[in-house]
Amino acid sequence: MTAGTEPPKTPPVYNVLFLCTGNSARSIMAEAALNRLGAGRFRAHSAGSHPKGEVNPRTIQLLKRLNYATGNFRSKSWNEFAAPDAPHLDFVFTVCDQAAQEACPIWPGQPMTAHWGVPDPAAATGSDAEIALTFSEAYRQLANRIAIFVALPMTSIDRLALKKRLDDIGKTKADPET
Repeated sequence: MTAGTEPPKTPPVYNVLFLCTGNSARSIMAEAALNRLGAGRFRAHSAGSHPKGEVNPRTIQLLKRLNYATGNFRSKSWNEFAAPDAPHLDFVFTVCDQAAQEACPIWPGQPMTAHWGVPDPAAATGSDAEIALTFSEAYRQLANRIAIFVALPMTSIDRLALKKRLDDIGKTKADPET
């Protein structure tokens, strides 16, 4: 490095919280997908307003099939992320309609928020194959949105434009080819 030059800046790592009511399926899937697709640029977390206390076994089965390590996933309350020692949140996304309508805790630092609602696979009925397909579709839709999100030019887009893009992502459907 020559005199007068600054060392290259380390890109920021953005903390993202995915919220759902039970924190047993969709928010867990989103956490897994972002931690993989975010390639170290994002640190994903998930929580619920009324956590079930355990991750849905079908969620674990799906994630294992997709080669995720599943040992660290747990169903937890969003209160953990409103505590003083919680990670600073840059983004908070609701992935179920019920959580989007609940009064959320006050998140320190005013993170960007958006609603990315996905139908609840845990409410699916039918044969085992039909239910498994519903879980796969929920994951596919979340992963598609997350892929769009991680491709956004975070450091060069203004806050208002970023908020619009986040809201637009929530309206995208899964690409049937993914």
